[in-house]
Amino acid sequence: MTLPKPPKGNRAKTIITILVVLAIFVWAFAGISFNGIKATAWQTVQSIVEGFTHPDWGYVWTGEGEDLISLLVETLAIAILGTIMSSLLSIPFGFWAARSRGQKKIVSSSGKFVSSAIRTFPDIILALMFIKMVGPGSFAGILALGVGAIGMLAKFYSESIEAMDHGPTESVVAAGGNKANVLFFATLPQLVPEFLSYTLYRFEIAVRYATILGLVGAGGIGTPLIFALNARAWDRVGIILLGIIVMVTVIDIISGKLRQRLV
Repeated sequence: MTLPKPPKGNRAKTIITILVVLAIFVWAFAGISFNGIKATAWQTVQSIVEGFTHPDWGYVWTGEGEDLISLLVETLAIAILGTIMSSLLSIPFGFWAARSRGQKKIVSSSGKFVSSAIRTFPDIILALMFIKMVGPGSFAGILALGVGAIGMLAKFYSESIEAMDHGPTESVVAAGGNKANVLFFATLPQLVPEFLSYTLYRFEIAVRYATILGLVGAGGIGTPLIFALNARAWDRVGIILLGIIVMVTVIDIISGKLRQRLV
């Protein structure tokens, strides 16, 4: 049994697509400057492997507030507060960007534009900006995570609002309910689980970002990490990265189970 040959037009589109992708790859790699591998590269790799396989266990807990566990807790607190801040600020943006009945298209379009504009700012750039405003430390990291996540959460919230089933709303109105009844008995029961699920997903991302923001002085575990990297203290780098891996993995497992229960 012979399979039918695809139309010539489809084959031509496939060939053109492949050529375009290859051309993009060639163009992208052509702009990369490679000056060769340094002579000390192998020694550096050996030092990194040695540090990672023999981490500085004495840094796990010292009781002085500058140890691994204390800074991981601080990083987690930054992520929690930043996520709470962003989830609350994103609600009005989500309703603004959602296209609903009776709303003019220009209103939702402007909301989507503002949300997209906020998403263009990387959290680390926001952290540098807030450090200039409030000084280095955890507060700058919280503000960076709180503002940086508005665009992402507002997009998710608006999609949930647009996909909302209007049947319960019509039922409440038909039964003589007012706007407050519609809100509490039709709207919130549908939106709250979706909002919480997206917020938990964003929290997983915030935990990772919080570890990075310390590299620029916005608090958390990133600050001692950059100091250890600059000092080539690979055993300290190894224990810090091990702590980050454990924390992120545990958060992902807990958050995933909670989101499965919500949705």
